[in-house]
Amino acid sequence: MRRFFFLSLAFCALSGGLPALEPAAKLSRGEDPEYIREAAMRVDRLVAGWYRSRDFAVPEVTDDATFLRRAFLVAIGRIPTAEEALFFIEIDDADKRRQLVDYLLASPGYGSHMSNWAFDLLRVTDGKTGFGGTFEPYRQWVREAIDANMPWDEFTRELLASGGSGWDPETAAVGYYVRDRGMPLDNLANTTRIFLGSRMECAQCHDDPFGDTERLDFYELAAFTNGQGEGGKGLMRELWNELRDERSERGLDYRVGQILWDRVYGMALSGGGSGRIELPHDYQYRDGQPGELVGGRTPFGKTVRMSERDDADDGREQLADWVTTRTGEQFASVIANRMWERVMGRGVYEPVDEYKPSAETHLPELMNLLVVLMREVDYDLRAFQKILLNTKTFQFVPNPKPSKVAGGDDFHGRQLGRLTAEQIWDSLITLASGDPDGKPRRKADLRVRVGGKPVLEGRTDMVELSREVLELKSEGEVRDYFENLLAEVKEGGASASDAGSSMMMSVQRGKSYGRNAQVRASELPSPAPRDHLLYLFGQSDREVVEGASREPNVGQVLTLMNGFVQEQLVNNRNAHVYKSLEGVDDDQEKVRRLYLAVLGRPPSDEEMGWMVDEIGAAGESGIRNIVAALVMSSEFLFLQ
Repeated sequence: MRRFFFLSLAFCALSGGLPALEPAAKLSRGEDPEYIREAAMRVDRLVAGWYRSRDFAVPEVTDDATFLRRAFLVAIGRIPTAEEALFFIEIDDADKRRQLVDYLLASPGYGSHMSNWAFDLLRVTDGKTGFGGTFEPYRQWVREAIDANMPWDEFTRELLASGGSGWDPETAAVGYYVRDRGMPLDNLANTTRIFLGSRMECAQCHDDPFGDTERLDFYELAAFTNGQGEGGKGLMRELWNELRDERSERGLDYRVGQILWDRVYGMALSGGGSGRIELPHDYQYRDGQPGELVGGRTPFGKTVRMSERDDADDGREQLADWVTTRTGEQFASVIANRMWERVMGRGVYEPVDEYKPSAETHLPELMNLLVVLMREVDYDLRAFQKILLNTKTFQFVPNPKPSKVAGGDDFHGRQLGRLTAEQIWDSLITLASGDPDGKPRRKADLRVRVGGKPVLEGRTDMVELSREVLELKSEGEVRDYFENLLAEVKEGGASASDAGSSMMMSVQRGKSYGRNAQVRASELPSPAPRDHLLYLFGQSDREVVEGASREPNVGQVLTLMNGFVQEQLVNNRNAHVYKSLEGVDDDQEKVRRLYLAVLGRPPSDEEMGWMVDEIGAAGESGIRNIVAALVMSSEFLFLQ
C-alpha cells in the first residue's frame, strides 16, 4: 500500500503524467532500467577496485534520510516537501531509492534546477547595460532545450552554429553571440572553456606561458566566428541617425524606431563566419605580421582549415562540428566530468573547465568509462545523471575530511558543501508555499512594446515583426516599413506620452516576479536584484562563466534573521511547513513533522526532548522558534 501511495505521488506531481510507451516501442538506453542498473554497477566496480588497490575500506551506504535530502537537492535543487519526506521515510521497499530517482528526474523540478546550471554556465541574463534589446527569447530557448532534454552535443551545435532572428523560437540561440556582441574574442574564449575545458583567454594577448596555446592559434580559431553582422542594420543607419539627432525630444517616432534598431536588428545575427581574420595591430611574433589575414585552423583534435584568401559563410557551422565531433574524447570528457561534479560534489579532475586526458587522471579507467557512457546515452544529460544517481558511490556516507587526492575526487563519500543560492531559495519557498514546481512558468514576452506599453496586440508580435524587417532588402524598404509601423501604432492609440523609459519596461516585464515572489529561482529575473536573497547568498552576476560564490557574509545572516525567512516563513501562519501539523495534537509528532519538513529526517531523542520542552514553554511561538532554528542551522544550509 505504501509503495502504491509513493508511486501515486510521483505520477501526480508530473504534468499530465508520464507518456505510456507502445508495447512494441524500443527503449533508448537512457530509458532502459536494465541499462541504467548495469551502467551504475560498472561505475561502482571501478570505484570499489580503487579502494581495494589501496587497501581502503569501502564507505558504508548512507541512511534513507540523508539519501532523500541529497537526492532531492542534487537532482531538482530543493528539499522535499513534508509530504514527500514522510512518504519516503515510511516506505518499506528495497527498491524505493531507485523509484525516488525516477520520480525526481521525471519531475518539472529537474528542468528548473538544470536551467539554473545552464544560465550560470552560459551567463544568461534578461538584459545588459547599454543594450536596448532583451535576452528573454534566448533565455526561453535555453530553458525549453533543457526541459526537452536536448542532447548536449545538439545543444552545443545549436548555440555555436546559430544565426537569424533573436525573436524566432527556432533561432533564438543567437543570443549566445549577441550576449557578447562587440567582444567576439571573449566569446570564443568562453566557448573553448565551457565546451572543451580549454583555457585560451591568455592567448588573446600573448602566447600562453603556462600551456601550449600560441597567440596565432587563438586568432586562427577566432577566424571561424569572424564577420558577424546584425542582420542588415546598415540599411537603417541613416534613418536612425535622423531619428536620434533631429528629434531630440525622442517622441513616438523615435520609440518606434527603437523597435527596429535595438529589438530587431540589435538582436539578430547574420554572417555565418567568414573563416578568416586580421591579426591585431600589436601582433608581436614571427609567425605572422600585424594586419595579416589568416585563415581558420583548429589548434588540436582533427585539423579543420579555412582559406585566408576568400570569405566563407559557414565558419560557425564548421566550428560547431569540430567542437562536438573532432576533438577526440575532450568534448565528451568535459561534460561528463561536469555532470560527475554536479552529482558527486567534486569532479574526477579539478577544475572542471581545465580538461585533463583520462590517462592523466588518478583513476583513468573511471574517466574512460564516463566518456564511454556519455557517448552510449548519446549525450543525454538526464540519462547520464540517472546512472550516477543510481550508483552506490552516490550513496556513500558523508565524508567531513578533505580529499586525499590533489585536484580530484577520491570517492570517500560526498564532502560537506554549502547549498547554492538557488538551492537555498528554492528550499525556502518549498517550506513557505509547498511544491513550487506546479506553479505557472515564466515565458518570454513576445508582444510589441513602445516604451513599455504593448501595442498592436492581436495584430502582430515581435516574432512576426522581426521576420518581416529582416527580409527587407533596401534602405527605401526599411523607411517605408518604419512609416507604416509608425502609422499603425498611432492608429492603435499610442502617443508620445506612452513612450516611457526603459525602466518602465523592465518594471512591467518583471511585475510578476517581485523580490519575494514565491517561484523558483529559474523563474526570477536573471540575475537577481542586489537586495534579493539570491544575490546575498552568492548567485552569479552572470558576467563571467560560473561566477557564483558560496562564501559567507553578514548579509546572509541578517536576511535569515530579519528578511524573507521571517516574513514569509517563520511568522507566516499560512506557510506550508505548518500545514503538516494540522490535526496533530501530540507535541512529539509535531516536532517529528517539523524536522522532516525542514531537514528531511526525524529528530534524535535529545533533540526531541529540547523541542518538546520549547513547545511546552512557549506554545505556538515555540513552534515558530523551532522552524527558525532549523532553517538557520548548518544542517539546513549544507549538503552532505
